[in-house]
Amino acid sequence: MKFYVRKFSFYLITLWAAITLNFLLPRLLPGDPAKIMLAKLTQGRDATPAMIKSIERLLGGTLDGDYDVSLWQQYLEYWGNIFKWDLGVSLTKFPEPVTGLISSALPWTITLVGLATIISFLVGIAGGAWIGWKRGTWVDHIIPGTTLMQSVPYFWLAMLLVFLVGGGFFPTIYGYDVYTYGSGAEWSWGFAFSAIRHGLLPAATIVLSSVGGWLLGMRNMMVSTLSEDYITTAEAKGLRPRRILMAYTVRNAVMPSIAGFAITLGFVVAGSVVMEQVFTYPGVGKLLIQSVQNNDYALMQGVFLVITLSVLVANFLMDMFYGLIDPRARHNA
Repeated sequence: MKFYVRKFSFYLITLWAAITLNFLLPRLLPGDPAKIMLAKLTQGRDATPAMIKSIERLLGGTLDGDYDVSLWQQYLEYWGNIFKWDLGVSLTKFPEPVTGLISSALPWTITLVGLATIISFLVGIAGGAWIGWKRGTWVDHIIPGTTLMQSVPYFWLAMLLVFLVGGGFFPTIYGYDVYTYGSGAEWSWGFAFSAIRHGLLPAATIVLSSVGGWLLGMRNMMVSTLSEDYITTAEAKGLRPRRILMAYTVRNAVMPSIAGFAITLGFVVAGSVVMEQVFTYPGVGKLLIQSVQNNDYALMQGVFLVITLSVLVANFLMDMFYGLIDPRARHNA
């Protein structure tokens, strides 16, 4: 019980610190989001007092000094808005609410990056276990090739795939055929097939770039585990090689990879920023780039908050799972 209470307290404090930093950092940056929004809305024309007051109340700016809210009051209001899931209004796509923009981008990122990450993990773990079991044979030569793919920058690999196989059956722009389905998603087999086609190259980019890490890590852990005394004892007892492989070797070698997989899953929500930019994919990564380019503080804060929550939740759940399957974690923590 102490293990779970300690972990829960740690993540609760971490969550508070992350949300507090998310609140403070945009306010420490140069520039006033209220003035930026006013300049974009008026485009050189005179702003009415009502417009100024509305923007001040919306973003906490102080354009004329009449509306002055202390940082502490803004902080309390920020927490209250989080509990109401009100993250403000986006400057990039005014007057769209930030929650609406994030909600529309999240399914694209989670589906594409999530599935690609899971596929990469499963292929890497299965391949690494096999290569580690067959260590010292020709299969070890697979490792340098996959490691090379991992060292290649995301954007370069994405552009290489676009150059080599892009076009035709492998679209290179957006998440579906906008000419056929317009600007909104729909529930139909045609739309699903279009989304799958548009996601093939971005998914291939993620898998090719990340599978090498899982493969190498699992292979090395397999080699290390196979040198343990309990493996020698199992072999001396005459246990079948398949049982030694699955019940003794893979089961223990995969533990560090599971912990790493939890962290990776947490960052799924962040998407692959560069990859989404190359393919103009309508995910959270592209939304983050747009918010930075337009000094959209509300959208920037909203995206960072969702990414932070996803990482903390993923790590918290994995710590709980790790404590259940490995008693040593509960005693050593």
